[in-house]
Amino acid sequence: MTPLLQVKSIAKAFGGNHVLQNVNIDVHAGEIVGLLGPNGSGKSTLLNTITGFEAPDSGQIIYERQRIESLTAHNIVKTGIARTFQLPSMPQKMTTIEVAMAAATGHHGFWATLLNTPAARSAEQQAREKADALLNELQLTPVRNLSSAALSGGQKKLLGIVCALMADPKILMLDEPTAGVHPNLKRDIVSALQRLNTRGMTLVVVEHDMHFIRELCHRCVVLDRGHIVANCRPEELATNEQVLDAYLGNARPVNRTNTTGMQKIQVLAS
Repeated sequence: MTPLLQVKSIAKAFGGNHVLQNVNIDVHAGEIVGLLGPNGSGKSTLLNTITGFEAPDSGQIIYERQRIESLTAHNIVKTGIARTFQLPSMPQKMTTIEVAMAAATGHHGFWATLLNTPAARSAEQQAREKADALLNELQLTPVRNLSSAALSGGQKKLLGIVCALMADPKILMLDEPTAGVHPNLKRDIVSALQRLNTRGMTLVVVEHDMHFIRELCHRCVVLDRGHIVANCRPEELATNEQVLDAYLGNARPVNRTNTTGMQKIQVLAS
């Protein structure tokens, strides 16, 4: 079966810093893939190149058999790939529902909205209904009319997911969706993403929280210094020598009888 998304020989450097080197990843429809690695391993840069926020120096990105590496971020969203951000910034003067609706304005156009045409009014109503449904699913209805800037960090992460989903993507890419999030909200995020996946959504998740990864992901791709060092199931991470080297390096103890490799990785990545 042809992968839904193919990353082929992607390289990216910033000056003399080669952040990605010959990176190859396939993502199949319906998968939940975790993208892991120590700080500085290239995870966020890879996410940025796939979603059009950084242009790769070389290589190909193929989505639904079409090359997209030269497209802008806006046009990549139109193809069916949406993303969230590690530190979502919310407008100070917009409510939660207004932010969610704004994420859908590309579907009916700026000028139609400005001119208040019948088509724009109809599209606005559809966007409102869709935003309300997503806010309800992500448990944000109680803060629907609050300023989005007043939301907690976890609620802002959930609103970021809502905004991405307003574009009806086939692939949702998430950049550290649980970083700084209260444990109760982490469980809500896991449940929401699992429901999306059950309905056919393909997910790629950049994350440090190993418990979250084990609970959610079907497969893990591990980066280290711009190279892929592992492509395995979550339960195999703790015994993968290359993964342990990536996270622990020279600090790896000779005797690991008291603490599992996964626990060490989790401590170092926290």
